[in-house]
Amino acid sequence: MPKVKGKTRRQKFGYNVNRKRLNRNARRKAAPRIECSHIRHAWDHTKSVRQNLAEMGLAMDPNKAVPVRKRKVKAMEVDTGARPKDLVRKPYVLNDLEAEASLPEKKGNTLSRDLIEYVHYMVENHGEDYKAMARDEKNYYQDTPKQIRNKINVYKRFYPTEWQAFVDSLQNKKMEID
Repeated sequence: MPKVKGKTRRQKFGYNVNRKRLNRNARRKAAPRIECSHIRHAWDHTKSVRQNLAEMGLAMDPNKAVPVRKRKVKAMEVDTGARPKDLVRKPYVLNDLEAEASLPEKKGNTLSRDLIEYVHYMVENHGEDYKAMARDEKNYYQDTPKQIRNKINVYKRFYPTEWQAFVDSLQNKKMEID
């Protein structure tokens, strides 16, 4: 059924509302995305951050989890009572995090394909003669002999097994020619 003309009220702008505070509070209330998948799957949104972390066996505040001993301890202030440990209800989260941390780190940095081809070309044609490499026409960047030597050493350090296989193949080629 259609509305009667003139009966709807127009929305008016609320001048007395602080937009900056409104947006800030909206951002605070929106829960952030937890990056760690192990923690994200075990997270209970009905509980506080401290309760969630305590159930997983993690600490909210590292300063309170591992107390720092004071240098001067007076004889009267010695505290012998140990505080009770929190019950860990989700130990699998801690086990998964420890297993992930114990994995070897991936090698993040690699050399460009162009540099690898450059090193292969120079070593194939000139061997260990860096001055001849510096005069070579493929030396586009006009590297000095020391710069070329350093590039070859970087390649050796990054890919030791490939370097050894490359040197062996060069020796095999030399044997076949002789």
